[in-house]
Amino acid sequence: MAHHKSAKKRIKQDEVKTLQNKYYAKTMRNAVKKLRLETSKEVVAEALPKVVSMIDKLAKKNVIHKNKAANLKSSLVLHLNKI
Repeated sequence: MAHHKSAKKRIKQDEVKTLQNKYYAKTMRNAVKKLRLETSKEVVAEALPKVVSMIDKLAKKNVIHKNKAANLKSSLVLHLNKI
């Protein structure tokens, strides 16, 4: 258990940030799944910039790794081109 006031505060902050990161990562995963299941090219083309932006923001904040972000964006663009 933490003995210093600052260590206790850091533990609380870490818990809050972990919850926020989990929420944003799950939201991103749901958006990617929804986009991959879509078969209409117009709908995918319209939603792709929003999902890519979401992925970029999470990579910038180190919620997901930058290479994972690049792989996700690449696979989504390939999905769009394949339709």
